[in-house]
Amino acid sequence: MIEEIGIRDLGVIDEAVLPLGPGFTAVTGETGAGKTMVVTALGLLLGARADAGAVRSGAKQAWVEGRWLVEAAPGAGRIAERVAETGGEIEAGELLLGRSVSAEGRSRAVVGGRSAPVGVLAELGDELVVVHGQADQQRLRSSAAQREALDRFAGTALQSVLDEYRAAYDAWRRDARELERLREEHDSRVREADELRQALDELEQVDPQPGEDLKLQERADRLTNLEDLRVAAAQAHELISSEALIDDAPDAVTLVESARRHVERVSPHDATLAPIVDALANAGFQLADAAAELSGYLAGLDADGARELEVVQERRALITGLIRRHGASLDDVLAFRSAGGLRLVELDGDDERIGALAESVVSLEADVDRLATAITGLRTEAAAALAVAVTAELEALAMPDAKLSVVVEPLAEASVHGRDAVSILLRPHPGAEPRSVSKGASGGELSRVMLAIEVVIAGTDPVPTFVFDEVDAGVGGAAAIEIGRRLARLAERSQVIVVTHLAQVAAFATNHLSVVKGTDGQVTASSVRQLDGADREAEMARLLSGLSDSASGLAHARELLEIAADRAA
Repeated sequence: MIEEIGIRDLGVIDEAVLPLGPGFTAVTGETGAGKTMVVTALGLLLGARADAGAVRSGAKQAWVEGRWLVEAAPGAGRIAERVAETGGEIEAGELLLGRSVSAEGRSRAVVGGRSAPVGVLAELGDELVVVHGQADQQRLRSSAAQREALDRFAGTALQSVLDEYRAAYDAWRRDARELERLREEHDSRVREADELRQALDELEQVDPQPGEDLKLQERADRLTNLEDLRVAAAQAHELISSEALIDDAPDAVTLVESARRHVERVSPHDATLAPIVDALANAGFQLADAAAELSGYLAGLDADGARELEVVQERRALITGLIRRHGASLDDVLAFRSAGGLRLVELDGDDERIGALAESVVSLEADVDRLATAITGLRTEAAAALAVAVTAELEALAMPDAKLSVVVEPLAEASVHGRDAVSILLRPHPGAEPRSVSKGASGGELSRVMLAIEVVIAGTDPVPTFVFDEVDAGVGGAAAIEIGRRLARLAERSQVIVVTHLAQVAAFATNHLSVVKGTDGQVTASSVRQLDGADREAEMARLLSGLSDSASGLAHARELLEIAADRAA
């Protein structure tokens, strides 16, 4: 239930607070005063598309805030869970929803004190409110809306079967599409498998290893320059440590050792020479180690480098060919081998997969057929009950001779909603042919049919709040009084908010709000007043006669209020 709605800078409304609460709230006001902005504000709180044009002229942004009491709502558990997922909170059973719209068109939503995607407002709105405007009345002309109305009336018994049906239908369509695809692509997939198998066989024969191309490149470079490496290493070894130098020239090891002995001999006379002695000793050790390593390096150089170079270059050519065919690098080739193996397993399993899918499609199709038949039975049964109940409501809504029927007919093919076409037919008076409300109902008749349906459905599918915008369009007199009475009856089970221009409807409200227009010469602003007593009588007189102080209008207003009080009692 909506406890209160606050509006700022929306349309012609400067700032207003709508105290709502339980029961039947009627919202009235002069044309252009901003009554429809109340419905617009509620739409924003329920996730409707934001329109920068709705921001009041001269304002930076419009802001709407709603305070809901959700503790007793039918879907309170689901609501609390969704709010918690967004990081918001419900405090003492009270949920705050907010929405801002900037003059540039940017929109922001707040759920339980935390920013949230606008889509969350729409999800919560499905649980909290049913809105009926003139566009929704027109929507009742669509076959989809007529089917939805019947399904809502049928309640949980149908919904549980529908849920099972939709799961089976989705699985059936998915498997059928996959089966059709595999059959259509069978030849191309066989060719792909053959080509892939040939490529993987080649990869298996070469068997490249991670990083092998870089290692082969390094090896080829070494083998190509083998003689230069041998000469350089031999000369370096001779200079460091050798007895074959000409003219008995000392090698590097001998020179360093001689230098060490000269310094060591005089080091007792100067302590600062000790580290130099150690450094020269270490240099001698390092030169000796280098000489040993060069000797080992020379011994390890391949004697038959030319033959090995040929083998390395052949291997490099094989890997280069693989890279050219299967990717930009060896890593791509290895990735292709890994993915290709999995793909080949998939392709080779096509026949088995086709067989399994064919069995699945047959089985799921049988489930779809069985569940669709069950849905048709439940809808047919519910259609008869809905027709009787709505016809009774129409009699009370000043359509005593009208008869409503709900027809369930088979479709050529199953759809996600079942295998039924649902039509709501109206016979306005005896002797007339029943015609679909999509074609034969006037605006006033459609308003009453929609209201009658909602009153009936509310008994099986309770909704916390109903909002009606101009539900009384096209009606007046006794019919309007009966609409008011039926709205009051609906308000016994749910909160009802009605934007109306008829005193006959407003008379039945337990909470009457008037949107009052004022002007400062430049900007039109509106505020909302809660009416009672003489103020309410004056507003009722204005609705009846256009004058709030008309004696006859006031007398008629008091009469309507008495009629409403008597019929509500």
